[in-house]
Amino acid sequence: MPNKPWMNQYPQEVPHSYDYPKMNLANILVDSALAYPNHTALDFMGKKISYRELLKSAYRFANALLKLGIRKGDRIAVMLPNCPQGVIAYYGTLLAGGIAVMTNPLYVPREIEHQLTDAGVRMIVTLDALVGRVTKAMENHPLEYTLVTGVQDYLPFPKNVLYPLKAKKDGTAAVPVKYSNHVLSFKKLLESSSDAPVHVEVNPEEDLALIQYTGGTTGFAKGVMLTHMNLVSNAIQANLWFYKCEKGKEKYLAALPFFHVFGLTVLLNLAIYTAGTLILMPRFEIKQVLKAIDKQRPSIFPGAPTMYIAIINNAEVVKYDLSSIETCISGAAPLPVEVQEKFERLTGGRLIEGYGLTEASPVTHVNNIWGRRKPASIGLPFPDTEARIVNGLTGEDLPLGEIGELIVRGPQVMKGYWKRPEDTAATLRDGWLYTGDLARMDEEGFFFILDRRKDLIIAGGYNIYPREVEEVLFEHPDVAEAVVAGIVDPYRGESVKAYIVLKDGCETTEAELKSFCKERLAVYKVPKVYEFREALPKTLVGKVLRRKLIDEEADTFNKSV
Repeated sequence: MPNKPWMNQYPQEVPHSYDYPKMNLANILVDSALAYPNHTALDFMGKKISYRELLKSAYRFANALLKLGIRKGDRIAVMLPNCPQGVIAYYGTLLAGGIAVMTNPLYVPREIEHQLTDAGVRMIVTLDALVGRVTKAMENHPLEYTLVTGVQDYLPFPKNVLYPLKAKKDGTAAVPVKYSNHVLSFKKLLESSSDAPVHVEVNPEEDLALIQYTGGTTGFAKGVMLTHMNLVSNAIQANLWFYKCEKGKEKYLAALPFFHVFGLTVLLNLAIYTAGTLILMPRFEIKQVLKAIDKQRPSIFPGAPTMYIAIINNAEVVKYDLSSIETCISGAAPLPVEVQEKFERLTGGRLIEGYGLTEASPVTHVNNIWGRRKPASIGLPFPDTEARIVNGLTGEDLPLGEIGELIVRGPQVMKGYWKRPEDTAATLRDGWLYTGDLARMDEEGFFFILDRRKDLIIAGGYNIYPREVEEVLFEHPDVAEAVVAGIVDPYRGESVKAYIVLKDGCETTEAELKSFCKERLAVYKVPKVYEFREALPKTLVGKVLRRKLIDEEADTFNKSV
């Protein structure tokens, strides 16, 4: 393979290499607060918090942790939507030397239990509306502390008064929380805590800042160990690529969730590093997003393809002024070229596709924003990032243009999997991260993903691993056999389809199976389509031919187009 031909495609403003500071990741907040103390860091539905206020709150949180006996290396789960409390808890945990475990608020008890017990979490920060779910999940492994907050705690008046009334009307109101020595109020804890600076020393290259869970094709999710250096490097790499980004001037539309590593890096960490303003969106609601762009004028909008699809297909989009959007990076799923072109015509901004994976903090490749790019390409490797196309079994380089496994190496690549040395050894070989994705590189150094991991389903930017869904289906007393695969979905990229063989004499319906799954899986993992069959295609040794089912679906879809 030619030696790093992608470097010839770098804009002259982007360095090939950089000396990344060896520091606690939370220092990016400290530095921005010192340089821009009065600048707005967070804008939460009209509630503005300056960098000075945000840092003081993070210090209060860190001091509270230390007073409760939390020490360096302890794991703190943050199970919140995008809100000030999540940002405070994240950076406060890092300042105290703790390790953040970002947890999806959509998780059901079985998923919460696995993640929190696997990570050995001592404390969780979550919403009042989610306390019951967390308590149920951790019945057999009680946490030492649960810190409880409500969305209304950081809303401006009169929204803070009206929000509980709206939640009650919508049926989403929280059950009254029973506070105790182990169930504490987030707000009161901060109010009673000192804002004196806290700087627990860490070894940035060895000590973990984050355990981020990713799905596993062989069962439950694996914890990816990301060091302070991994995350600092990836935030700075992104900033080097966004070379027109001006410190203290950019506004970031934060619709991507921070519990997803893509949102954590290209939104939260990048925005704080550049002293930008984060316009926090608790969830992606198309009307609220369009209003936010129109009124609050964000310049940077990282997202998943489904977000851009929702915008270009909205019937009322012409009523909103989207011209403030200058830069968008799309990740978490393939970006259709048609979507890219329509979105750019609509906004006048640049929408580029990137590539990454949790094990790389996550970004490894991205297209030029203002320079040359290629349709359907994931672009070029980031500064200090090497990439090769190899034979996945032998590790040998393949000739230019041939399809093989994409492997990467760089300062953003994980330390390994939490408590899984065998999985680590299989994925990290001689410093190279084997992605499991099939790709090719052209003569100019642009990379193209040809296929994702064999069985991975990506729906709306979320990774879904079939075996986890199948295991739930097998728990149903009427199911004899089940296999799950991804089918084409024009909006979400893919949807989950379940192929079911029922036990003799059973007549379970699609609605019953869907209800069964909803009780045991996060909503985005629940199969959308169910097909009942007499038998499933199998090999001679009885292994189900998932690929055959996928190919059948693809043929049906192509004939219908």
